[in-house]
Amino acid sequence: MALLVENQSLKSYNTFGIDVKAKFFVKINKPDDLIASSQIRTLDGLSKITLGGGSNILFTKDHEGLVLLNQIMGVEVLNQNKQFLNVRFGAGENWHKTVLWSLQNNLGGIENLSLIPGTVGAAPIQNIGAYGQELQNVFIELRAFHLDQKKFFTLSKDEMGFGYRNSVFKNDLKGKAVITDVTLRLSKNNHQINASYASLKDKLDELNIQEPSIQDISKAVIAVRQSKLPDPEKLGNAGSFFKNPVITKEQFKYLLTLYSVVPHYVLEENLIKVPAAWLIDRAGWKNFRKNNVGTYSKQPLVLVNYGNSTGLEIQRLAEDIIHSVKSRFKIYLQPEVNIW
Repeated sequence: MALLVENQSLKSYNTFGIDVKAKFFVKINKPDDLIASSQIRTLDGLSKITLGGGSNILFTKDHEGLVLLNQIMGVEVLNQNKQFLNVRFGAGENWHKTVLWSLQNNLGGIENLSLIPGTVGAAPIQNIGAYGQELQNVFIELRAFHLDQKKFFTLSKDEMGFGYRNSVFKNDLKGKAVITDVTLRLSKNNHQINASYASLKDKLDELNIQEPSIQDISKAVIAVRQSKLPDPEKLGNAGSFFKNPVITKEQFKYLLTLYSVVPHYVLEENLIKVPAAWLIDRAGWKNFRKNNVGTYSKQPLVLVNYGNSTGLEIQRLAEDIIHSVKSRFKIYLQPEVNIW
């Protein structure tokens, strides 16, 4: 059985580097550890948080419940045909290393998601996406353990409630289940190359790559991300703090009354995605710093901990940015990061 620890510091388990404590803490190395921990009477009725890489969470206070650190590993090829291969990954596997494994085996479908921090288990919770790819496009199913019902269950793609950076695990199942593994369908050949995003196109042109492979796409994505995002080992952050807002045509027309050119991406007839970073920049938050918190100099979408910031300080900065953008552009920014 996994060891139950009391009053565990979580500073090294979240990429913001926020120094809070968990009243109870346990490392989950295999699915059976979930069964064992569910039988500890002391933990009954307590609030529960699952951590993977800790790259998408902001702690604002000590957690007076249980924190489960998901370290379930493993890679298993399930079945395949001439075009696709289904692979089951342990939820504790590092996401970027999973992408690299797929590329080493010439398997396509997640190359645009290179260098996204976190674990495999976190990927479907957030429905991670970047540069035209989303996790839901390759998702088959996942297995999880329900913390209240104390039993394992399986969810198919249709049962996941996928949306833009959203899933059932951010809604009805929030704090109620721990993902143990995720099955993805990856392409073996005739890979669908997605190089439509301007920054990705520019990087491929810079690298003089005309007909990119999936490996080339990954290389370009990594270069673009490294040019924009800080290394959490050096500067506490959780990557993009806000979702890119999806607005109506009417809202977009209002933006055009303020600026003649507005970067955007048309989703469907009446919906348009606008970069949150552009809005935050135009609202005056570029290179902002106050004491130990601020926006990253190369990407205002990223909030950073410059020193010994508290989670509440970062939360207040986020709220100030939300209010500022709403006042100026009539657009409400939604946090992508989970705030506890």
